[in-house]
Amino acid sequence: MSDAHASIGTVETMPRADVWAAIHRERAALADELAGLTPDQWSTPSLCGQWTVEEVVAHLTAAASIGPVRWIRSMLGARFDADLHNQRRMLEHRGADPAETLARFRAVITSTTAPSGHTPAWLGEVVVHGQDIRRPLGLAATPAPTAVNEVARFFAARDFTVSGRTIREGLHLVATDGPFDIGAGPEVRGTTLALVMALAGRDDYCAELTGEGAATLRSRAAG
Repeated sequence: MSDAHASIGTVETMPRADVWAAIHRERAALADELAGLTPDQWSTPSLCGQWTVEEVVAHLTAAASIGPVRWIRSMLGARFDADLHNQRRMLEHRGADPAETLARFRAVITSTTAPSGHTPAWLGEVVVHGQDIRRPLGLAATPAPTAVNEVARFFAARDFTVSGRTIREGLHLVATDGPFDIGAGPEVRGTTLALVMALAGRDDYCAELTGEGAATLRSRAAG
């Protein structure tokens, strides 16, 4: 199957209003789950680098609070070091304690502020970081399939917030639970969520993938 057929014929793009609605639903669902965490759970290491659960939540608040102009200024101030930019903005939106951090996140649930107009990327933020939090905490909830499918389509098409296109280059990704099917080459099969997390560089999810291309995808995700 060609990339063109896979990305157009089997994976439809959601209207922008629907993407924002999905973002708001995923933020609200995550906030409700976070309300029951203990102090120890808030300090649990997430799947996102060296950040704890609380720090990832603060990062999500930051992403929903910064528009294009302020984003450019912040990146300039960080000399285009994205990690430094993210760390500064995360600290800005982290509360004095987890309760305040959660309150700040709840306040941006319905925000449509974003660094750019690439709305599927910001849906990807809450989908991926939601799993960065849920997985280490053993929380069973998962994002809505339609949301995950939209993120998979976006991540596979380009290198933007994650290096999805580079990670899946030369591989045929096939979702076992939905319409996502893209690329040509050695096959990698798994749930749409596992594929999305692998495209986001979370090699923890790669154990759930099968096929002759799975090892290649895992090595790229880990890199």
